[in-house]
Amino acid sequence: MAELEAAACSLAAHFEKLNREKKQSETKSFGKVATSEHKGEIAVNGAFVRQQNRFCTPFGDKEGQLPVEAGRYRLIWTPLCPWATRQMIAFKLLGIGEDVISVGKVAPIRTENGWEFSLDEGGVDPVLGIRYLPEIYASTDPEYTGRATVPTIVDVKERKVVNNDYHRLTNYWETVWKPFWGVGAPDLYPVELRTGIDALNEILFHEINNGVYKAGFAQSQEEYEKNYHLVFDRLDWLEEHLADKRFLFGDRLTDSDIRLYVTLARFDTAYYFGFRLNRKRIRDYDNLWNYAKELYSIPAFREATDFDAIKRGYLLGAEENPDQVLPDGPDNSVWLEPNNRAEKFGPLQY
Repeated sequence: MAELEAAACSLAAHFEKLNREKKQSETKSFGKVATSEHKGEIAVNGAFVRQQNRFCTPFGDKEGQLPVEAGRYRLIWTPLCPWATRQMIAFKLLGIGEDVISVGKVAPIRTENGWEFSLDEGGVDPVLGIRYLPEIYASTDPEYTGRATVPTIVDVKERKVVNNDYHRLTNYWETVWKPFWGVGAPDLYPVELRTGIDALNEILFHEINNGVYKAGFAQSQEEYEKNYHLVFDRLDWLEEHLADKRFLFGDRLTDSDIRLYVTLARFDTAYYFGFRLNRKRIRDYDNLWNYAKELYSIPAFREATDFDAIKRGYLLGAEENPDQVLPDGPDNSVWLEPNNRAEKFGPLQY
């Protein structure tokens, strides 16, 4: 019996070695580009410190700015990513079509080689001709050591990455790209509200959008608990804020609503379980839940939201789930249920 057990252990070790060697052979290197947050974004105290965006040249008509030119750029996104989904919602609300800025989509599960164009025929982006997003980051800047992130704006004419600044991208679509808006497009970044929108967006980023990641990626109990409370304290504030306001700025749908929505849409499916943010679900709030459902009822928000991609990307792409078991729940058909915002504020207009 001891000999059989020894043989079984030896065989298991052999297959483990083969799998490890196969995995290593499939892992590629693209210059100095990182492919994981664990390379350089975890502080010594266990805090997650998100990398700074490297490509931040603004769009505009001034010297040194990116020219606002139809047909020149390509947006790379995935429905997994909240930062990238913001761009698609803005495009749809404003009527910016693919004749103006083309769109490429990477698969929602990030590989060890970075974001992959495995959804396209032949596993290659049909415009850029690349399999992995880090390829074009490395060719754009061979010294770049950060991650290749989505959203990414590629200058197709120059074949290089020109912007990955998710902090400001929607603001460019909402301002200098106005000549390419569709008829009746809403003003999501009105001049008279910009100071307030910018201030709230800063809060939303630190305490909600990136707050969930600071809790989920924390590698110490102290950092996890600090950001757990940070997120839920702000959600409690938002719940109260939306009690007498249809949107974050009253009756006006703005850029801030897009930013809050993308986190709310991922919360129950991914963050509640995967990031251990389990005090309450969004559907356990009254005002936040009805607010989120009303936004989802708007085609631009609904069409850019893919709950299956969100679940697969966060939960199958997690190192904490080595057996790749995908939960059956939650039931996201509840997003289609009626909300009470029209009853409180009248017919929906934006």
